[in-house]
Amino acid sequence: MSAKFLAVVEDLFFLAKIQQTARQLGLAVEAVQPDAVQTRLADGNAAAILLDLNHRSGNAIRLIESLKSDPATRSVPVIAFLSHVQGDLAQAARSAGCARVMARSAFSRQLAAILQEMSKDVRGNGIIA
Repeated sequence: MSAKFLAVVEDLFFLAKIQQTARQLGLAVEAVQPDAVQTRLADGNAAAILLDLNHRSGNAIRLIESLKSDPATRSVPVIAFLSHVQGDLAQAARSAGCARVMARSAFSRQLAAILQEMSKDVRGNGIIA
């Protein structure tokens, strides 16, 4: 089984780019809505959550807080991205427990490296064979 990433991303073109990059690395990215993340984490093999902080649900910060307050999900890293000019939102995500907050452009440039790094972390911890 390969590492799985959950993506809370509405932009279908950007989601397709994320999924294509993951496929090239032998990884899987599953698109999920914010209210379904904890349910999808129940199987215990998610390497990380890729989160668009500008998700139209407006629940991105609440989602991070919820994940980080639940012992069953707090160890799953959240990698979030947003517009580079949204400093207050970036700080709110960090305060909520987000592992990494990046400008969308940097996230896009570093996507392959991020996916590889996070999948190695999971495999190294024995969560994914």
